[in-house]
Amino acid sequence: MAIALDNEFIYLASQSPRRSELLRQLRVQFRIIRVQVDESVRPGEAPADCVQRLANDKAHAALGILGDDRRLAILAADTLVVVDDRILGKPVDRSEGLAMLALLSGRSHQVLSAVSLWHAGRMQCALSVSMVTFRVISVEEGEHYWQTGEPLGKAGGYAIQGRAALFVERLEGSYSGVMGLPLFETGALLYAAGLRIL
Repeated sequence: MAIALDNEFIYLASQSPRRSELLRQLRVQFRIIRVQVDESVRPGEAPADCVQRLANDKAHAALGILGDDRRLAILAADTLVVVDDRILGKPVDRSEGLAMLALLSGRSHQVLSAVSLWHAGRMQCALSVSMVTFRVISVEEGEHYWQTGEPLGKAGGYAIQGRAALFVERLEGSYSGVMGLPLFETGALLYAAGLRIL
C-alpha cells in the first residue's frame, strides 16, 4: 500500500490543503516542505509553459533545501486559470475577486495543472488541461461568494471543491486537476519513476 522508497515517503513542495488531501487519497505517505518561488509570468510566456515551469521551480526550490540526494522524491504542482489567453491569478482584494467572477460568468475557461516529480536525479513533468464552463453568476451571488472568504488564495478566484461547485455547469477533463493536483498524471509519474503506490 505504501510507496516504495528508501525514505518511505515523498516530499510535497506545497502548502495547499487541497493538494495534501488529494495526495492522501492515493494513500501516499508524504511530508510537506515549504518553498517560495517567484510566480510571475514571464513576458510572452504561454500559459502551458508557465504552469510547467512553476511546478518545476517549486520542485527545484525544495531540492535546494533538502540537498541533491538521489533517494529523495519531491512532488510539486502549479495551477493556472486561463480565459481568452489571459492568466487569472489569485485575487488580492474584493474588487479583483468580483471582476474575476464576472469574467468567468456564463462562459468556459481552461484550467491548467502541472505536476512535477524529482526522483533519482531526474525531473519529470506532466500537464493536465481541463475546460470548465460556468453558468451565469449574478452580481449578488458573486458578492455573497466573495464574502465566504473562499476565493482568497485560489487561482481564478474560486474553489471547485467548495461553494463554487454551484457555478459549474460542465467540466471536461480532470476534477482533481482543477482542484490543484491531477491524480491521473500524478499516478503516472509515480509509476514511471518505479514508485509503487498500489
